[in-house]
Amino acid sequence: MDRRSIGSWLGGPTSGDDAAGAAGGTVSEYPGQRLGLPKDGTWSAPGLLRRLVALMVDWVLSSAIGYGLLQGGPWVTLLVFAVENVLLVGTLGCTIGHRLLGFRVVRVDRSPVGPLWALVRTLLLCAFVPALFVDGDRRGLHDRASNTMTVRF
Repeated sequence: MDRRSIGSWLGGPTSGDDAAGAAGGTVSEYPGQRLGLPKDGTWSAPGLLRRLVALMVDWVLSSAIGYGLLQGGPWVTLLVFAVENVLLVGTLGCTIGHRLLGFRVVRVDRSPVGPLWALVRTLLLCAFVPALFVDGDRRGLHDRASNTMTVRF
């Protein structure tokens, strides 16, 4: 038994015969295909750069509130960021950065995220490390743990 027989989403997108084990028996031609998402347009997986820019927009807004309005430090900024994510993703499906960049967060079955799963996703996102590890469908550990995905709208 080796890595190929077990498969790993940490390896990222794969191709060729080695991909069958890692992709659950199927080879993805593009991110989101295994989740039933189209290659382009509405409901497709947004690019990593777009997601990073949205994250930066949210962080800058959280910093402005944390440092400017609340006169706090980095932990206050992180708390503002977490509250924004839980409230907005849990109710509307997107943060301000997501909305500006044209995507939202949904459950893999296409239902709304809801407050509980938004909380799980946000706690992992605030740890930052889970967001660095993405699979072939561009889902980080925080998305996989909460059974969510980001899609364009």
